[in-house]
Amino acid sequence: MNNKFDALKDDDSGDHDQNEENSTQKDGEKEKTERDKSQGSSKRKAVVPGPAEHPLQYNYTFWYSRRTPGRPTSSQSYEQNIKQIGTFASVEQFWRFYSHMVRPGDLTGHSDFHLFKEGIKPMWEDDANKNGGKWIIRLRKGLASRCWENLILAMLGEQFMVGEEICGAVVSVRFQEDIISIWNKTASDQATTARIRDTLRRVLNLPPNTIMEYKTHTDSIKVIRTTRAPSGSHGPAKRNVLAVLAL
Repeated sequence: MNNKFDALKDDDSGDHDQNEENSTQKDGEKEKTERDKSQGSSKRKAVVPGPAEHPLQYNYTFWYSRRTPGRPTSSQSYEQNIKQIGTFASVEQFWRFYSHMVRPGDLTGHSDFHLFKEGIKPMWEDDANKNGGKWIIRLRKGLASRCWENLILAMLGEQFMVGEEICGAVVSVRFQEDIISIWNKTASDQATTARIRDTLRRVLNLPPNTIMEYKTHTDSIKVIRTTRAPSGSHGPAKRNVLAVLAL
């Protein structure tokens, strides 16, 4: 903020008569202002634990998305529809966000909460996600809030014990059911995906007969592209029709 005030002060301090000198001065001040804005933006993005707070192993970002069922969306419009809620770096910062958020069970329509490591977008195409996949669990209505809380607390607490494999988690609220999923980086690593599955069963206290599906993001994209035109356009609407969990 001080940088911006300094730039404004510089603008008012110039008192030159020659147009050329004025132009040079303004160009230099414009560059300085842009540089200060960039630096200010970088400072705003840097999230660190506060004094005496308990740091998490990774920073995480909450996202929210909502859409109109049946309306086709491209990957570009889907990305634009995802709204970033905020990023946190400590246990205390997490609870400050979470305590003010609506619980999944109270959401309406086709709505989604995403919690991903900072720098990873909740999209198949993100570099951290493109070679990975997700475990999918479909829930009857009324269970989403409790399961979502248990899932994200286990993720933030590093209970999955798979190194840097976990990318994030999603809860998708639908009309007849709710869906939760956890995304990991490497779909081909069967030992890792099996450990994530077993940990998921434990932290959610799932009954033995609960159906769990693992789907690679590559397969999700293929399904969308072969059942929809034009090629390359994949929207959440078709994912729901195909019973594919992408969000």
